[in-house]
Amino acid sequence: MGIKFIGPSGDLINLLGNKSKAKETMKKAGVPVVPGSEGLIKSKEEAIELAEKIKYPVILKASAGGGGRGIRIAYSKEELEKSYDIVKQEAKISFGDDSIYLEKFIENPRHVEIQILADEHGNCIHLGERDCSIQRRNQKIIEETPSMAINDKTRKKMGQVAVKAVKEIGYTNVGTIEFLVDKNQDFYFMEMNTRVQVEHPITEMVTGIDIIKEQIKIASGQKMLLKQEDIKFTGHVMEARINAENSDKNFMPCPGKITGLHLPGGNGIRVDTAIYAGYTVPANYDAMIAKIIAQGKNREEAIAKLRSAIAELVIEGIDTNTDFILKILENENFKINQYDTSFVEKEMLTI
Repeated sequence: MGIKFIGPSGDLINLLGNKSKAKETMKKAGVPVVPGSEGLIKSKEEAIELAEKIKYPVILKASAGGGGRGIRIAYSKEELEKSYDIVKQEAKISFGDDSIYLEKFIENPRHVEIQILADEHGNCIHLGERDCSIQRRNQKIIEETPSMAINDKTRKKMGQVAVKAVKEIGYTNVGTIEFLVDKNQDFYFMEMNTRVQVEHPITEMVTGIDIIKEQIKIASGQKMLLKQEDIKFTGHVMEARINAENSDKNFMPCPGKITGLHLPGGNGIRVDTAIYAGYTVPANYDAMIAKIIAQGKNREEAIAKLRSAIAELVIEGIDTNTDFILKILENENFKINQYDTSFVEKEMLTI
């Protein structure tokens, strides 16, 4: 029919979409993985036995999971026994698959991911990293690049590991390998996303490369002209996800009609959205309705520009999380890069 899917093969999507199988695959490809179960956990007794071996805290995850659902942390045998049934139930309801696996829980990590491009001719490069550690319930809120949590040695090693893994599994098109990075600069594979991600604009802005354009060219069978040495990084870029939700009411979803809208602009500001005055935000989809992206010559300027852009943003008729994002951007620990994946729960939800 002359139609080709823009993305990796269906077999790879299925393989990497299953987190336990993806972990096994990456381990074979030489990627560092978090200690945990070899495949799926078959029983509560098996989970308890493994947890005592690798030591608490541990984390239970739905194998077919995503979006922060089907995840529970246990700091003791009692918590694990309780969490096991809950995760199994959540996995079944959310994904139609109650299979789960268990890992050592890395405390206070940073969530850092590597963007890759790979063509059908064996060429693969990475476009640097994104730090996605500002999260609530494992849902990303603010992303930035470069990550200020890793040094140049770790950055180089993560990029090399990601490229090597992609080549070994025969992956093509765009993708992202996500890692947890601990305080010692050790990093561990978390999952691979076989698609373009929400936060890809910050990589586009810091590199000047149109990822969607490259994705289409790769899918058409073209040989990638970009080489790793061609990739240059300019300044610091940060993105905030604007959600239709009320952060003062436990982030209650706020669907409804947008009665008025003003989007920010200016040098270094990018807005990705489909909303308009008169648009009705539906109740049955993800709450994200826009992304505000800001580029500065350094992190301090990127924060200032993003804060200014969000303050300029006007969305009338529904509630959004803009005030909550502004509080994060104005937080002193965030400003000085003292944060990890627990930042929102520790700093923002205890105020």
